[in-house]
Formats: sequence, structure tokens, C-alpha cells
Amino acid sequence: MTITWDTFPLFSAVCTILWLAALALYHRPNDNKTAAHVLYFLGIGTMTAFIAGLWVGLGRPPLRTLGETRLWYAFFLPIIGWATYARWKYKWVLIYSVGTAVMFLGINLMHPDTYNKTLMPALQSPWFIPHVIVYIFSYAMLGASSLVALKGLYDYYKKKTEKQLLYMADNLVYIGFGFLTLGLLFGALWAKEAWGHYWTWDPKETWAFLTWIAYLIYIHYRFQHPLKEKIALWTLTLAFAVLLACWFGVNYMPSAQMSVHTYTS
Repeated sequence: MTITWDTFPLFSAVCTILWLAALALYHRPNDNKTAAHVLYFLGIGTMTAFIAGLWVGLGRPPLRTLGETRLWYAFFLPIIGWATYARWKYKWVLIYSVGTAVMFLGINLMHPDTYNKTLMPALQSPWFIPHVIVYIFSYAMLGASSLVALKGLYDYYKKKTEKQLLYMADNLVYIGFGFLTLGLLFGALWAKEAWGHYWTWDPKETWAFLTWIAYLIYIHYRFQHPLKEKIALWTLTLAFAVLLACWFGVNYMPSAQMSVHTYTS
């Protein structure tokens, strides 16, 4: 079977069914979660098969359009959610990961953003694939940390804080920030190869730098003030707002209409 966007509804339906069935088994009062693990990873495998098949069918990496980046986000988030669950045992992280992934699949069903197969010359670079994949993975990791921040704020105002929540947020941010840094470096090397300059203060570049700074502020604040939980949680929440502005908001800014980094048709 040739895998194209026409087959996406089938693959997304299979993924959704497998993940929801796995969630149901995870929440059963049974210590044996083998069946849940199997269904969960079958869902991830189905998404992997679709992305690989689409890559072959398009003749290029599916990383060009906003819809294609949503596809990768829906792929990475369940992996991150399961790894976080395996380490910290919070089932609500699995619900968030699957729920957000299914939401992104649904958005792609309504707005797939499918364009032609060709890539502009600037995108025909060996830095294109690692730059975008690293960024989307970091966005998924930092998105998970924002959920932890919101849960932490809810618990804080309910007077039932858990120290483990902030430690989990820290771990997610450290990994996500590391990949965010790699994304900036890969982007600079790509820009040098494509346009002759490492940095041009393009609107997308500027907001990417602001996102990096926002999470760096959180890391430094946590290091300097480990006991001030409320401010740390609000800082992490606001950092994710900056990330969303970088990922989605920049595309609608008047100053970004001529940007080479925004998603266009």
C-alpha cells in the first residue's frame, strides 16, 4: 500500500484506537501492564510506519509544512509521555500525551497543510532534517514540562504540593533545553550554508532565541532559588507561552510575512 496523506485517516484512526485502549488498560487495577505496553507501542509503531511511508511517498522528509510538524509532535509526545510515566508513575502524563497527540492528529485531519513535493533550494540542506526534528522533539519535551507546571500550580493553590513534581519538571526542561540548544546551533550552521550568515535576526530566529532565554531563566532561577516553587512554576508556564508564540504565533505577525522560516503554501 502506498502511504500518502490520503491514507492518513486510516493510520490516525488505528493509532487513536490503540492508544485509547492502552490508556484503559493502564487505569485498570492490575499490576500486569504488559498488554497496555504492547498496545501503546503498537500505536507508536503505526505512527512510525506512516511517517516513514509518507517520507518515501513525498520523496522528501515530511518536515516542510506546519501540518507535517504537527505530525512529528504527535509522534514524539506519546514516546515522551511513556518514558515519563515509566520513571515517575504519573498516569495523568499518559492521558496528556495521548490526548494531545490525538488532538494534533485531528487538527491534521481537518487542516493537513499538504503542499507539493518540492523543497526550495534553501531547504535542500543536510542541516534541514536534524534542525527541524531536534526542535520538534524539544517542543514536545518542553510541552510536557508545561503540563507539570500547571499541575504543580494547581496543587500549590490547593496546599498539597509534591516535591517530585518540580524534580520531574526540571528533568524534562533540562532535556528539552539541551535539544533546543542543538536546534539553535544546527539552525545557525544551516543559515551559514544557505544564506552566508549564521544569524540575521529574522523574526523566527528572534523568537527562537527568546524561547531559549525563557527556559534558561527558569533553569537559573531553580538553581538559585530551589525552595521558591510558585515563581518557578509560573516562570515555566510563561516560558511555554513564549514557545507557542515562536512555533505558531510568528507565522501571523506582519514582520514575518517575508521570513524564510515561516510555514508558507
